[in-house]
Amino acid sequence: MPRQRLRLLAPVVVGLLAACSADDGSAQSPATGPSAGSTAQLEVAVLADGLDHPWDVVQAPDETLLVDERSGGLTAVRAGGGEQEVAADFGDLFAQGETGLMGLALDPAFAHDRRFYTCQGVTDGANGPEVQVIAWTMADDWTSATRTDDPLIAGIPVNQGSGRHGGCRLLFDAQGALYIGTGDNALGTNPQDRSSMAGKVLRVDPRTGDGLPDNPFADSEDPATRRIWTYGHRNVQGLALRPDGGAIYSVEHGPDRDDEVNRLAAGANFGWDPDAGGSGYDESVPMTDDGIQDAVPAVWSSGSPTIAPSGATFVEGADWGEYDGTLLLGLLKDTGVLALRIDEDGTLAEQFRVPELEDEYGRIRAVRQGRDGALYVTTDNGGNEDRLLRVTPR
Repeated sequence: MPRQRLRLLAPVVVGLLAACSADDGSAQSPATGPSAGSTAQLEVAVLADGLDHPWDVVQAPDETLLVDERSGGLTAVRAGGGEQEVAADFGDLFAQGETGLMGLALDPAFAHDRRFYTCQGVTDGANGPEVQVIAWTMADDWTSATRTDDPLIAGIPVNQGSGRHGGCRLLFDAQGALYIGTGDNALGTNPQDRSSMAGKVLRVDPRTGDGLPDNPFADSEDPATRRIWTYGHRNVQGLALRPDGGAIYSVEHGPDRDDEVNRLAAGANFGWDPDAGGSGYDESVPMTDDGIQDAVPAVWSSGSPTIAPSGATFVEGADWGEYDGTLLLGLLKDTGVLALRIDEDGTLAEQFRVPELEDEYGRIRAVRQGRDGALYVTTDNGGNEDRLLRVTPR
């Protein structure tokens, strides 16, 4: 189906009033009730539509936006206006269920080397379908992309039958390390198994794909274990770096309760262990099992029901008013965007919803603050009905 051309709609402007908490009984205090939130006003504009399950969006130094779609395909939305398809080889894409073309990241040196990264399902891994991280080079005119390290990282497990819990988000920290958040593939042994890269956050050298020498398990003989930064995750859908270059936070889906936001730390175990004594995938266990020694509790938990948070970003800038410093989460189930104010020590101080995006655009997959300070948002409703949104403070 031909993609609709770029169009810019009239902005929507709404004042942010008091908003209700995202949960109905979260164990995380003090954010268990309504919050005063912010009096900032936001504008929402549609930059592109006719997309189908866009999974991620990144902004290049020239302010071009690069968007990918889960079923395969890259689109460049130019700063001066106009939308173009980027020719790229996705002939080996494994797109099934929740898995397909997923996370995107630009190399910190993109302005010089045009290098970027995808995390995606592939059909031709060593033992059949798997998830891989692939490095690409983008043409100067944004018309095509070529695989350069194919793959950079191989052997990330995928659920070959259903594609369930495939992850997979990418993020660079301030020192240039590449983080990869993965799903557990709905296999009970994976999250606690440090020989598997499923149900983990990995930390690697983006030039080689190897685990970094200061990783917590860097002395292991297993290359997969050497890449692990944290483990005990269910399905990592978001990664976000604090604006001060400090802590990284992960976002993941719970089963029928307790979606989580976690503050990552080297070697931390976040306590998801659905192995059921080796007999299956028991989703009735807690997201953070306090029976696991040193299991790290979540910074924020949805309680019940879940709201399926996905992409996340910290927003910074004086123009954002009371939003400045908050962590924004796209929501796939309870549609909209949730704002969390988290202190530097990882204590949750406040939560509220963004009314301009509340139930207006359906499921929200990605939220990213661009280099220009704007917030870029992708919807995830399917049927070639999805949009790329630009959100700015008025």
